[in-house]
Amino acid sequence: MAKASGLGWTTCSVDDAAGVAKAIKNDVTDLQFSTPRAVQDVTGIDKSAMERLLLLADFSVTLKGVFNSATGQAHDVFKTVPSTSVMRTVTLTVNGVTLANECLLTDYPLSRSSSGELTWSVPGVLADGTVPTWA
Repeated sequence: MAKASGLGWTTCSVDDAAGVAKAIKNDVTDLQFSTPRAVQDVTGIDKSAMERLLLLADFSVTLKGVFNSATGQAHDVFKTVPSTSVMRTVTLTVNGVTLANECLLTDYPLSRSSSGELTWSVPGVLADGTVPTWA
């Protein structure tokens, strides 16, 4: 596939507390995710530049969006985050490529701005030790 924009996401779904994937892409206004790797410095005193080993993989995501209390939409998916510790599958698909990970969602803060917007921001982190892999 050629260069592409971030427009036209085909999938942004998150499992609800019962483990059922819910398509919430219409409620999500922006997102950030990363797939970092840890590194270990193994530079000996005989070197003049850094020497490192690649270690564990990780994944983190922050979904941001507009409050929607309709059944199966964002609030319905995230309302149990403060009271449960279940893993949630977060699936992102854009431009024909998919990244799906089992995550722990760690917060569900709501914000009401001075102009009246009611928004949320939900962070998540990798939960099951599976290396994040694009499909």
